Amino acid sequence: MSQTYSHVVIGAGALGTGAAYWLSELGAESVLVLEQFELGHTMGASEDHSRIIRHSYHSPTYSELTHAMFEAWDQVEERTGVQLVLRTGGLDLVEEDSPQLEELNNYKRSLQHIGVQWEDLDAAEIRARWPQWQIEDNVIGMFQEDGGILDIRKANAAHLALAAQAGVTIRPRTKVTRIEPTADGVLIHTDGETISAGKVVVCAASWLTELMPGIGLDWKITLSQEQVSYFSTPNLRDFAPDRFPMWIWHGDPLFYGFPVYGEAAVKLGRDMTARFVTQETRSFEPDPAETELLRSFLAARIPGGVGPERYSRTCVYDMPADRDFILDHVPGQPHVVVGMGAGHGAKFGSLLGKILAQLTLHGASDYPIEAFRADRPALTDPTFEPVFRMVG
Repeated sequence: MSQTYSHVVIGAGALGTGAAYWLSELGAESVLVLEQFELGHTMGASEDHSRIIRHSYHSPTYSELTHAMFEAWDQVEERTGVQLVLRTGGLDLVEEDSPQLEELNNYKRSLQHIGVQWEDLDAAEIRARWPQWQIEDNVIGMFQEDGGILDIRKANAAHLALAAQAGVTIRPRTKVTRIEPTADGVLIHTDGETISAGKVVVCAASWLTELMPGIGLDWKITLSQEQVSYFSTPNLRDFAPDRFPMWIWHGDPLFYGFPVYGEAAVKLGRDMTARFVTQETRSFEPDPAETELLRSFLAARIPGGVGPERYSRTCVYDMPADRDFILDHVPGQPHVVVGMGAGHGAKFGSLLGKILAQLTLHGASDYPIEAFRADRPALTDPTFEPVFRMVG
């Protein structure tokens, strides 16, 4: 016999757990969360200790959401008593004669648009404040005090705890095989049963392609295998969060990193390896060449952070051709809402969950999400040229 719920959330990653919590918070009658793996699994991109959180972004489209993003996490922290956001400050660096200077200028324009202050720094000021950096005189920086770390693992668990407290049913190890829209709702087929729902929120990340045929979608979603590495610096105190900020190096490639957090090690990665994969071809084994690339950057720019590799991990970015979020009803399917973070959604996870809940419950959101419609050219025009670096 089919079980019936008012709302079903597919996927218990950053967006799915956020949607589950906010559905319960905003008054959904009965909510079920289906996760194909164990809760807290490392198969996707919603675990590990840390994600960058910041106001600075390549476009006002995103910065316009950041005040609400921080407020959403504040509410979850207050409700649970668990600290999720650690403000270390955020440092963006660029060589002033490089093409990436305009990228940093776009960050500044976005901050100005939302009324957030920052500090402009020259190389001497950067070296004086953070002598850990080894940089030439042509490097300039921008420091924004609210930037920091989101503990994404704790954040997902906090969302699920609040959802469970509110009566949400959470079922791990339950794989959805097909979504079947009906005249007045949705049938959700799993390996062993059929579940009836009034509405469904699909937060399946890189597994969305498996479910698209059932809801009439043919979007081109590109998957890229990414990697982060932790290095066991012998200079732990120098890289503690009160002495070293979260940082982004706007070069080619773009590197980013964290102070010591979650492990007795520093963490860094690069954005967009362009190692394109499918769910069948992706690997969970780190690439030694990628690890060496990260180690070489560390040795050249932050030599005190160099130490033995503690471990490296891979994840997958799931990206529309414009690398913007998807937050919308499926065209022609009023009972199906899709949320996709496009490889950079974790920091917004709670707010995006709230937006998805609003779309599902009320048909619209209070927040400016026009850019994330499901009928935009990047999803509907097969000739749209992919742009995966978030330049602005």
